[in-house]
Amino acid sequence: MATAAPRGVLGRMMLRKSVAQVQEETRTSELKRSLGPWNLVFLGIGCIIGAGIFVRTGNAAALHAGPAVLISYLIAGVVCAFAGLCYAELASTLPVSGSAYTYSYTTIGEFAAWVMGALLLLEYGLAASVVAVGWSGYMVSLLGDMGLHIPADLTGPTGHPIMVDGVATGASYLFNLPAFLVCGALAMLLVIGVSESAKFNNAIVAIKVTVLVAFIIVGGFIILKNLPAYTPNWDPFIPAPTGEKGEFGWSGILRAASIVFFAYIGFEAVSTAGQEAKDPGKDMPFGIIGSLLACTVIYILVSIVLTMIVNYKMLNVPDPVAVAVDAFGPQWAWFAKTIKVGAIIGLTSVILVLMYGQTRIFYTMARDGLLPKPFAKVHPKFRTPYINTMLVGVIVACAAGFFDINTLGDMTSVGTLAAFGIVCLTVIWLRRTHPDIPRGYRVPLYPVLPALGILSCFALIFTVETRVLVFFAWYTGAMIVLYFVYGMRNSELAKGHFETGEGEFPLFPEDAPLDEKGEPIVRP
Repeated sequence: MATAAPRGVLGRMMLRKSVAQVQEETRTSELKRSLGPWNLVFLGIGCIIGAGIFVRTGNAAALHAGPAVLISYLIAGVVCAFAGLCYAELASTLPVSGSAYTYSYTTIGEFAAWVMGALLLLEYGLAASVVAVGWSGYMVSLLGDMGLHIPADLTGPTGHPIMVDGVATGASYLFNLPAFLVCGALAMLLVIGVSESAKFNNAIVAIKVTVLVAFIIVGGFIILKNLPAYTPNWDPFIPAPTGEKGEFGWSGILRAASIVFFAYIGFEAVSTAGQEAKDPGKDMPFGIIGSLLACTVIYILVSIVLTMIVNYKMLNVPDPVAVAVDAFGPQWAWFAKTIKVGAIIGLTSVILVLMYGQTRIFYTMARDGLLPKPFAKVHPKFRTPYINTMLVGVIVACAAGFFDINTLGDMTSVGTLAAFGIVCLTVIWLRRTHPDIPRGYRVPLYPVLPALGILSCFALIFTVETRVLVFFAWYTGAMIVLYFVYGMRNSELAKGHFETGEGEFPLFPEDAPLDEKGEPIVRP
């Protein structure tokens, strides 16, 4: 049973679901349960390893951190660990589709859930566009190696100058056609079905991890074989600051951390699969923590090899890992092509997982009445939210086709960091208000780790450019207005349209049904 509809605007905004209702929605979902623990780990790895290491590492190193981008990855990894542990506790307590959106709805209330849904649109939708732009860069490069050349004006963001070897040609890009097309193709794959998508994802995750491990082994061998020739690339390890905020020095390291941060959001994507996990209470913490640990180790090792093989100033390119492999020597030319293929495969899986997460969040919000009902319509054959998936595909494809990777990436980072901070707050809120509800996993060192998660997330937000913060403020304001115009009026919970499991009792005492005397019916 849900909480009784309160009076007043503030009380209405804090109307929340009961845990029993959330768990019943999981039981009655039309989505097919096909994902086991290792599927969830691969789901996380498929999202985490991608644009961060294949694309944005070069920009972060060349423009902001230098070789110290390694420290940036460590900082981002630690911040993600705080948030990841909080996600694991919430996922084991509320194992449902919708992730942070549902957690907020069940603990703080409907308004917080709406804000979280708006943040997740930045986190998933724009992140998928970022990765699609990176995918386009590697694909254009690989096709060029094969003698197939896409017209330059169809390979970049609208209105931006076309650059050749760092020099403007005087022409401008019209549209990023490859990025647009890959988003459309993957949207159709997601319409076909989750189990088919999961099998596809498992295969390409295995390929890209193999490619990265090979890069680490071969690059590490070359470096150790002739270490004196490569150590100058780490001198200085932290380049002196230029005087501009975020350009080298420690401010540059923090700026770079916010750039690469969005590549860690794979573990959060695991939590969106609650209604399709076979045993969500056990499998989801395993998938979240396992994928985060595995990918952090790989990121650190790849960034070490990358910045030692070539000087960081050479890495401001769409394909920095391929540039590093080219520096191995002409005898490794075949390996450079292999790396490009692996990058394309890896980035494909990231786009797939991010779009998957976005569609499931829209699906849950539509079931709650906060979005139009067609977003929750499930295909009679494929059992997937097909209308919602096609719309997400169009939005992501258009963003990737028209906007540049740095703008999209910064917007994604701000939304992601804000969402992670709220998740950490949710854990504290739930522990204080309902300490006795069953939890399959508990955050260690509570409340220190959740508090550190909140502080570190919001500290990184303020390292991004002012124009991005201004956009974020306007976007958040517009979404809040939309809540009062549409969401509040159409909420299923406010209308009293909710359901609880037959014979089940709410976990929150105040949500328990009342007997004839008006007393709560307690769990036997």
